[in-house]
Amino acid sequence: MVVNKIKNMMVMEQGQVLDTICHFLEKENQLWEKPEVSFWNPSVEKLLEFLNLDPRKATDKAFFFHLYGMILRECPSVEKVQCHLASLLDLSHQHSRQREGIALAVGLASTKHLEEVWALLEHLGRTKFLQSVAATEDSQDEILKSSFLSATILLTRSLQAEYSSQRYKFTQTPELIQCLLGILQKEPNSLTNFLRQKIILVIIGLSNLRPRFKPLLKSQILKTCLQTVYMLPPAKDSRNDLFSAEQASDTTVLYKKTVRALDLLLQNFISENPSMDEVCFLLQHIEYWLMSDKIHERSRAVQSIYLLLQYVVDSLKLAKEAVPSLLGHQIGILILLWRDKDKITQQHSHFCVYLLMELVFQQKGKLVESAQWSKMKHFESNVFREWEMKLYHLVKVFKEDLTVAQHTQLILTLVHSLGSYNHLHSDLAAKLLLLICVEPGFRKEQIAELLQGLFQELPNIQSKSVQQAISQATLALGTQHIQEVVEVILSLCQPSERWILPLWKALAANYQVARDVITLLYIKLKLRPPRRLLQSTYRARLVSLMALGTIYELLYTKEYRNTVCWAFSGILLGLLTELYYLLEVGLVQGLFDYQEDDLGSKPLGPCRICLEALKGLFWTTEYWEVFADVKLIQGWELFGQLETFPKGVTLLARAMAHYNCEIKAVLGQALISLKSSEERDNIVGICIITEFLNSPDVSQHMSWKTMYNSLNLGLSSRNQMVRAMSLKGLGSTLMHPKKATLLRSKLMELLDNFLQPEFKDPAGLMKIMGHLLHCLSAQGIGIVSLKIAQHLLSLFTDERAAVREGAIFLFGDVIHYGGKKLRQSLKDVASQATVPLLFNMADPCQEVAMKARFTFLRCAILLKWEFRKELFGKLAWGQGLGAANDIFIYMLESNVGNYQQFLSQALTYLDSSHMTVKLAAMKFIGALLQDYFNDLCIYLRKKDVIFLKNCLEALRHDTDSRTRRFYLNYWNDAVELSYYVQD
Repeated sequence: MVVNKIKNMMVMEQGQVLDTICHFLEKENQLWEKPEVSFWNPSVEKLLEFLNLDPRKATDKAFFFHLYGMILRECPSVEKVQCHLASLLDLSHQHSRQREGIALAVGLASTKHLEEVWALLEHLGRTKFLQSVAATEDSQDEILKSSFLSATILLTRSLQAEYSSQRYKFTQTPELIQCLLGILQKEPNSLTNFLRQKIILVIIGLSNLRPRFKPLLKSQILKTCLQTVYMLPPAKDSRNDLFSAEQASDTTVLYKKTVRALDLLLQNFISENPSMDEVCFLLQHIEYWLMSDKIHERSRAVQSIYLLLQYVVDSLKLAKEAVPSLLGHQIGILILLWRDKDKITQQHSHFCVYLLMELVFQQKGKLVESAQWSKMKHFESNVFREWEMKLYHLVKVFKEDLTVAQHTQLILTLVHSLGSYNHLHSDLAAKLLLLICVEPGFRKEQIAELLQGLFQELPNIQSKSVQQAISQATLALGTQHIQEVVEVILSLCQPSERWILPLWKALAANYQVARDVITLLYIKLKLRPPRRLLQSTYRARLVSLMALGTIYELLYTKEYRNTVCWAFSGILLGLLTELYYLLEVGLVQGLFDYQEDDLGSKPLGPCRICLEALKGLFWTTEYWEVFADVKLIQGWELFGQLETFPKGVTLLARAMAHYNCEIKAVLGQALISLKSSEERDNIVGICIITEFLNSPDVSQHMSWKTMYNSLNLGLSSRNQMVRAMSLKGLGSTLMHPKKATLLRSKLMELLDNFLQPEFKDPAGLMKIMGHLLHCLSAQGIGIVSLKIAQHLLSLFTDERAAVREGAIFLFGDVIHYGGKKLRQSLKDVASQATVPLLFNMADPCQEVAMKARFTFLRCAILLKWEFRKELFGKLAWGQGLGAANDIFIYMLESNVGNYQQFLSQALTYLDSSHMTVKLAAMKFIGALLQDYFNDLCIYLRKKDVIFLKNCLEALRHDTDSRTRRFYLNYWNDAVELSYYVQD
């Protein structure tokens, strides 16, 4: 009846009625606390009479709100509705009954005027509500929040109740949600009311309206709701802040209801979209709290996931098409909580993994649990062995039932947890990762992402056990897929990056894997594109250069020392041909900028890296003498240009033959290179072969026929130098043994001339004799070598620099040509040469000094001095008094008992015409008298002391002040020595 009268009213009449009711409600506000009042209003009385209503209704204020809402609902004028709604919302919100009445009227009006109602509510939120939220000390704030929430609840109910909601799209939901989330965000971090619960329940109701929430809005809802619940203080802290047990109990009830609302929100979202994608979407938002530092936050988060998953398994059937890779990551996060400090969190996380895998099984249509899953799903396992087996079965289940993408995400999650500050998590991640990698059948397509992840995480890992697990996992991958592992590690970064080395070291733990690594690097070293393809952007990614840099680093890695020795010949030929290639294509930047004696420097350019790798191949193995030999005659510099490169290879091969360095293996590689279609391979191969033909050991490793065929093949080469060197090799004494007799005859003839005191060109003759000796080295020269060596010794002090240089250099070769029968005699001659060679290092002619260092080291090696490698370091790079003193010590400590000989020889150099040599002799004698005085007392005789005093006395009136000072400093030592020395 009332509704019909309202409908029959004119718009003007409806407006007047609304004005009357609003005015009445405004006047009655101060009496609102009293449910019944005896106040007479003639306008209201007329209104009730017009509507045929009981006059007693005038005392029921709630009735007028209801009437107000009904009139608004039936009013056809949008303008009138907007105007009177605004008047209604301007009423006081102070009292709860007033707020409920306003909410009732708004809810009734919204059933037919949703857009107008929402527009005014939004305006209210922007102008009054949100402004009052910021003013936390204003009591009006709570009133406005409560009114807004009540109105929203009624609005939601009306939309859900009316049939029209099934076809009407409420488009203002996002804005309304934002207001609700704003309230939650401003809530204090404590529970004193049901506001959180109510807001979450309202959001659940709104989520059931059309249109459905978009993902971005759902993300905002989840982020805010999770934060406002999870960040609440733990129950024990809340109890401490309250005054009574009753209040503490109330807080517990509040919390349980609030958490229940949150669980319903999650369940509502998954019910709207029952798919694995939605499960992962929800878990993705809870994940942040799983990794919280606070125990209660982690516990709440994992409990939410557990209840959500339990609901899904029990009540829903997920779509089968969705297989999100993110699921693997989320399983990994939950697994790590198996080692949480909180036992409840451990249990819930275990059940969560179990439920997730149940969903996976359902999606795959598995009706029967796998045997592996049955073995691992029981949580309680206190025995270590049982725990290990549980993880083992778990790994098998993941491999069998997760997709490749999911399994990869699981692996990466474990990898990124290896550097966690939580050692329980990092240890578990390392253990699982190792089990995954050790499990046979690891997929090739996962290797790249796994190794990239490990490489990124290595700088953050401090735990030794985790580092060891990473090494074992890398080795396990290498055992199964070595080619893919090597390719990925090569692609990760520049070889000099410090964090890449642990991955290479890990592969060296297995000798066969280490061999495979070096073999693959050798193969990739030979992937050399032609010059026209070497664009500037391509060079940095050139596979051969990455392999080259890696070989350089591994040469200095002790874990690869044995493997490098095994692959010595292949690496040598590979580096030589690579260096030739780099010179050919012009990649020479940084070749001459590197300081070899600076231990902190790293070679930069490809050519320099290759050259240093070539040196390192000898330096880091037992063949450091080869490196030293070439270094002291400046042979390494010959490798810097194409024109001198063959000569460098020849000198290197000569030194290798001299020290019997891997002759058989290198010769075999050189023969293979000679057959190659690449000219650079032919050049390197023929240079080595022709030089090795002069080695006395080569005939033991290669037959004459094989050598002949190979050299004959070189004659047909397109390269002129290869043809010439092949011809030279065919003319060697090894290929023509009868030729050795003729050469020996010629050598004896030259020796007779050489021994003549007035021979005019001894320097030229020594060069010819050196060549003949080299040609005959494979056959040996016997006693002739001793005669030549003794005569050369007398030429060390010749006035002509060229003669001194030639004699010293030839002496270094001759002492090795006598064979085993004359070895001791030649050692005696070498011992006599050490003091003269030491002083010749101070020769004013740099060429003489250089050759003296070269021959001095050869003598030390022949005589098997101690500290030979250290001695070479001082000879090659040492400077100043410190280096000279070290050389002096190495020499003296290796020649105990020869002090009398050394002193006698040194005294003869006090009258040298070269001041630098004379000063070197004085320093030597002075050090001998000071540091080895007691030893001299034992080894010298009276005649030796007399000779010493006579030599010193001769310096007394020398014109040079330094000489006179030397006399004054050491005369007393000589006198004192005469008292102790016995006949």
